[in-house]
Amino acid sequence: MQYRTISNGSTSFEVSTLCLGAMNFGTLTDAATAVQILDRFVEAGGTFVDTANNYSAWAGGHGRDSEDVLGDWIRRRGGLGDVRLATKLGAAKKDPALPLQNVEPTNFQGLSPEIVAWEARESLRHLGIDRLDVLYGHVDDRETPVAETVAAFGELQREGLVGISGISNIAVWRLVEAREEALRQGVDPYGVIQQGFSYVYPSPGFGRTNDVSPDLLDYVGSLAAVAAAGADGRPPLTITAYSPLHQGAFTRDDKPMWPAMRHASNRDRVRVLHDVAAELGATPNQVALAWLLGGEVPVIPVVGTSTVAQLEELLAAADLVLDADVRARLDAADLDVRAAVSV
Repeated sequence: MQYRTISNGSTSFEVSTLCLGAMNFGTLTDAATAVQILDRFVEAGGTFVDTANNYSAWAGGHGRDSEDVLGDWIRRRGGLGDVRLATKLGAAKKDPALPLQNVEPTNFQGLSPEIVAWEARESLRHLGIDRLDVLYGHVDDRETPVAETVAAFGELQREGLVGISGISNIAVWRLVEAREEALRQGVDPYGVIQQGFSYVYPSPGFGRTNDVSPDLLDYVGSLAAVAAAGADGRPPLTITAYSPLHQGAFTRDDKPMWPAMRHASNRDRVRVLHDVAAELGATPNQVALAWLLGGEVPVIPVVGTSTVAQLEELLAAADLVLDADVRARLDAADLDVRAAVSV
């Protein structure tokens, strides 16, 4: 296992470069299997676990199933130890009688100061801990003034309830606005952003704000460059990537990619991904994760598994280093297709 430091400028700690996603724990993945996966992840050196306060309400759960499974596991092992835990708030049901969905009306709670304060403490109670290493706003809330949301996260940090705050599913300009507002208020800015990111990429579309974009990579890379130069600048920012393997779509015909990903360029990229994996004696999933881990702006993939066997496959990606020529081949996989489309 490899490790890296995440920081918001004043609080820093080390995490494994693979983060274990616990979304289906307690629902699609039963509690006993979830505990086996958690134990094996930690045994292999994994130290970063990700959940949320609405997992998996859409799969027959009540929303905090994953947090409850993690809470039981934490109590069984006598505490978190070296494990760093992240959870999210803001995307649980605003009206319990209505469905939770990604299209309007979403029925999300949002990021008002009252929701941030209450839901953070509820997560602590369900997890059975007194401090959250990372707490994300699960989705951006444009109806609440950004200054109010930033102040609410800042208050949790001042109270010692949160180490590093983060945000997910947000436009780059909104992210920058929130970080600048935090600096104006004298509180620590978001130190982590979680977006969808993988070897394949979505078709362009107005209003898509939940994916890692070239602008976001450029912004995060510029912050890292300033820090590496030892110059004073804005606090660092780390990208965590959800759905890096598209729920098995790289290797299973019965798992189609999301509609926005079903275009000619991605079909070509997946073909090359399989070719490279075969030549390296690795699996397509391992190569896809290694591509993320070894990028010019490295990210932390959030990997979800439903069995220990699946986890074993993904753990091997943490130490898989792609040579420069292999990366170049993967990066160029769809150039001919894109050139043909643009003519």
